[in-house]
Amino acid sequence: MSLVEINFDGLIGPSHNYAGLSLGNVASAKNAGGVSKPRAAALQGLGKMRTAMGLGLTQGLLLPLPRPDASVLRTLGFAGDDDAVCAAAWAADPALFAQVFSASSMWTANAATVSPGPDTADGRCHLTVANLSTMPHRSIEHRHTEAQLRVAFGGEAFAVHAAVPAVFGDEGAANHMRMGSAHDAAGIEIFVYGEPGGRFPARQSRRASEAVARLNQLDPARTLFVQQAVAAIEAGAFHNDVVAVANGHVLFCHEQAFENPADFYAALTVALPGAIIVEVPASAVSLNDAITSYLFNSQLLTLPDGSMALILPTEAQENPRVAAYLDGLVAGNGPIRSVHFVAVRESMKNGGGPACLRLRVVADPATVDPRFLMSPAKADRLEALVATHWPEAIAPADLGNPALWAQCRAARAALLGELDLKELV
Repeated sequence: MSLVEINFDGLIGPSHNYAGLSLGNVASAKNAGGVSKPRAAALQGLGKMRTAMGLGLTQGLLLPLPRPDASVLRTLGFAGDDDAVCAAAWAADPALFAQVFSASSMWTANAATVSPGPDTADGRCHLTVANLSTMPHRSIEHRHTEAQLRVAFGGEAFAVHAAVPAVFGDEGAANHMRMGSAHDAAGIEIFVYGEPGGRFPARQSRRASEAVARLNQLDPARTLFVQQAVAAIEAGAFHNDVVAVANGHVLFCHEQAFENPADFYAALTVALPGAIIVEVPASAVSLNDAITSYLFNSQLLTLPDGSMALILPTEAQENPRVAAYLDGLVAGNGPIRSVHFVAVRESMKNGGGPACLRLRVVADPATVDPRFLMSPAKADRLEALVATHWPEAIAPADLGNPALWAQCRAARAALLGELDLKELV
């Protein structure tokens, strides 16, 4: 069995809009009420997938969830067929309706926490679905996410676990890092949690992280639990992946990412001798610059030649201080040898960069349902489908338009038909 890292990107759904639903997400709040461009957003996401494939990497795909989700509205007392339920909810409570119309499942880093076979007691790759309980619009995702993951990873090489109880917030891989000598060797798994009580919610509970570690059958001696810096959360780093990213033996992080960095670094180097910590000082890149540019919400990847590269949003290139730091990083003798910039501005405006859009799974591609694996030819087909079916623009008032609801349903149905995934209807 040949294990490689596969990045499963979320295809941005046809209901992509700027409702500003995510408290603590600076970009989401800043752009609330704007006009979104779902078609451009999905094409940008597919462009990012093409960049990864062009670098010689294995690329996967996860699908948007059904939106608007009338089934949730029925649990809240609205009755009738789907259009009647949606119309009643829009008339009674537009803010509530926006929750069931959100395309937030596009950020598949929040889909689950993934522990590959080399790390687990039974040698299978374990995926525990995230409950996303802190934010109402995200808390409704896990049922459909679990169904999709059980199809994509339904073989004997995988174990998919339902979300932990919602009383303990779990945001999935966005607050989880894995390090090791190689993707197919036993690694160190790092769970980053927050403590409640600040201006913005700490979305990852330590108890949830501990539960996921047990469900994923991890070795306690090779599992670390680390507190995210309060200052980072207060500044708008709502997930750890906004201030830190890891790959192989390299941790790339901001100086203010962790509450007790010295203790964490010491524990990491004991657990993983040879670990390299690339800490970016606040004097070079401020916490605000890191968050607004999404420097750390990048994909840190091992290329086929063994070198490491970053896939970053163009916003990082446009920030002069971040760009200057990256120039020095690549010119130095460190482990990160190249940078590649991608335009994912529609996602960025809603608070999600390149790392938010992907879920990392170390597995043999032959064990994954092939309908969820990408190729350039499949990207061609999906780009044509998006150009035909995805709305060009969505303004806030459009959310109440039955024609838009129908278009979103038809777009997802066309996607399921194109990929022969009708079991996910």
